[in-house]
Amino acid sequence: MTPDLEPGAPRRDPTGRGDKRPTGAPSAGAFAGFGIQFVVALLLFLYAGKWVDRQLGTAPLFLVLGVFLGAGASFYSMYRGLTGAQRRAREEKEREGR
Repeated sequence: MTPDLEPGAPRRDPTGRGDKRPTGAPSAGAFAGFGIQFVVALLLFLYAGKWVDRQLGTAPLFLVLGVFLGAGASFYSMYRGLTGAQRRAREEKEREGR
């Protein structure tokens, strides 16, 4: 087993540049799905509202409500994800500071 693969051994940076990102900070990849999630939720609620409007003959009432509900649900989900990531990063930073 090589020394850098042993459990608990510090990892070596193969590029030699060093990792400038703080340990607890989430990467951009962790948030890449938020845009797709927003679009999918918006379209899902839009089409659900459109379907309800066709069934009840109330166009465009439920379509508009669906768009706002989908956008609101997506923003809330993003808010929860971002605040959770901030909390985890803050806790990680506090653990390192001890």
